[in-house]
Amino acid sequence: MPSITDPIFWTGVHPAVWQADALAGTSGRVLATGDQRLDAELPGGGWPLGALSEILQPTGVHSEWRLLLPALARSGTGAVVLVGAPQVPFGPALFAQGLTPGRLLWITAQLGAQRLWAAEQALRCADVDAVLAWLVQVRPEQLRRLQIAAAEYAKLLFVVRPEQAQHESSPAALRLWIGPVNDPPDALEVRPFKRRGPPLDQPLHLSARSAQLRRLLAASQPGFGHALDCTAAHA
Repeated sequence: MPSITDPIFWTGVHPAVWQADALAGTSGRVLATGDQRLDAELPGGGWPLGALSEILQPTGVHSEWRLLLPALARSGTGAVVLVGAPQVPFGPALFAQGLTPGRLLWITAQLGAQRLWAAEQALRCADVDAVLAWLVQVRPEQLRRLQIAAAEYAKLLFVVRPEQAQHESSPAALRLWIGPVNDPPDALEVRPFKRRGPPLDQPLHLSARSAQLRRLLAASQPGFGHALDCTAAHA
């Protein structure tokens, strides 16, 4: 029988049991996002290590770097693998925000099966700290393979998909919708629509990018990093 000092005595629920009206903790490690307001809305207070985080955004919008760069820059000293990035990584802007260009490994895979294969192999590589993969058409069981690989090797894994995918099932531990918004000007709107916790009443509006980053993004210098063409990879 529980004692009067045991929380279960008063609530009838063991403190280790997650209740759906509260934000869950996490049994694994997390990495802070770089924004305290966003951390406060994520289970455990950051991006989960060893789990799949899914980022959805409108067609033609590319806000993933603004959301993920602070964490990627602090993810370690190993490689950050970009699988199927829609644009050439712009090294000066990434470097200005703390991500050393020498850590980037850019894999130019065109087919979905090639991207899935490359992402899974990267997750199993000891020298890799994080994997960021852009996927369009993908089945839940294929995402589950990535989830298993990330969990086995405790890697940071982000999959970027179009917003239409929010209506599809996914094994992701965390799913967020992101997009630019002008309130305040040049801010980023974030809507967590799958997390271990209650729905948010209002979306988050994260701080605008710094003036230094705006100047760098407007510059015409080419991006740099290591490029790897895996068009011959087996699915």
